[in-house]
Amino acid sequence: MPHPLRVGLVGYGSAAKTFHAPLITATPGLELVAVSSSRPEQVRAERPQLGVEATPEALFARADIDLVVIPTPNETHYPLARAALAAGKHVVVDKPFTVTVAEARALEGAASAAGRVLSVFHNRRWDADFLTLKALLDEGRLGRVVQFESHFDRYRPEVPQRWRESAASSGSGLWYDLGPHLIDQALQLFGQPAGITLTRATLRDGAEVDDYFHALLRYDRLQVILHATTLAAEPGARFAVHGTAASYLKHGLDEQEAMLKAGLFPPAVDWGIDPRDGTLISWRDGQPCHETEPTRRGDYPAYYAALRDAILHGTANPVSASDAIAVMQLIEAGCQSAEEGREVRLASEEGV
Repeated sequence: MPHPLRVGLVGYGSAAKTFHAPLITATPGLELVAVSSSRPEQVRAERPQLGVEATPEALFARADIDLVVIPTPNETHYPLARAALAAGKHVVVDKPFTVTVAEARALEGAASAAGRVLSVFHNRRWDADFLTLKALLDEGRLGRVVQFESHFDRYRPEVPQRWRESAASSGSGLWYDLGPHLIDQALQLFGQPAGITLTRATLRDGAEVDDYFHALLRYDRLQVILHATTLAAEPGARFAVHGTAASYLKHGLDEQEAMLKAGLFPPAVDWGIDPRDGTLISWRDGQPCHETEPTRRGDYPAYYAALRDAILHGTANPVSASDAIAVMQLIEAGCQSAEEGREVRLASEEGV
C-alpha cells in the first residue's frame, strides 16, 4: 500500500488553521508533515507533531513533502506556487487563484511542464445549500431557470487590521475575497456568461478597499446576480432562484466554516448539517404552494479526498487550473466594468 501523501502548509494564519490543517488531517491518505511559519512557537504549541520551517523555500526543499498548500495573502499566490512547482511538488492554492489572469495561465503552464497536479481551493462547491440547489437544477424541478440571485451578506461594521482590508495589498477587498466563491458557483451551474456588469463600493467608515459589490452576469434568457456586503444586519436570502416551474429560496450561510472555527472537525456526527431547510414555491390551481426542501449535508472534506485521488490515481482534479482561470477572467472583467461603468463582454463573445 503506498504511503500517505505528505503535505506541507505554507504559513499558519487564519485560513491555514481554520480550513486546511483540519481538513487535511481528517482525510485518509493525507498526512500533514510540516509548516512554514515565522511563529514556530505557536505551531508547536497547537500541533507539536509538525515540523516547522522558517521559510516557504525551506519547506519546498524537504524531500518528505509531496503536496504543498498555499493559503497566504493573494499577491503571494503566484510566486509561491511557481516555486513549489519548480521544486517538484503538487500544489493547492487558496482562492482567488492569483491576482491576474496572466499569472493564472503562467501557473497552469508551469504545472503542465512539471507534470504536477495544480488545484485551487474553491471549497464552496461543497456548501450544503449549493449541493441542494445543484441537485434541484439537475433534476429539473425548477424548470428553465430565468433568474439566479446569490448573496453573501455579513454584518461587520468595524474594519479589522489585516491584509484583506489594506489598499497596499494587491488583490485585497471583497470582490477578490468573496467574488471568487460566488463566481465559481455560478460558472458551475450555468457556464461562462456573455458579459458582466459590476458595481463596487467602499461603504464602511475607515475602509480602504471595496466592502460591497453587486455583479450582473448576462446569459441568454437568464439573469445572474452576485451580491456581497459587510453591512447587512439582516441578510436576505442566500439563494433566490426563479424558474419556469418553481422558485427556490434558502436563508443562512453554510455551517461548515462556523463548525471549523468552533473546533468541530470532520468526521463529527453532525458535520456539514445545515438546520435551515429551503423553500420550494410553485403554483397549483392558481395558488402558491410552499414546500420545505431539505438541505443536503455539506462536504468540504470531499475536496481533499478528490485531490488525493487525482494525485495518486489520475482521477479528475476537483478544481482544475482551467476552472480557476475562468473565475479569474470574470474577476478581471468585473474590475474593468466597475472602473469604466459599463458591461464588459467576455472574450469568447468578441471572437478573441
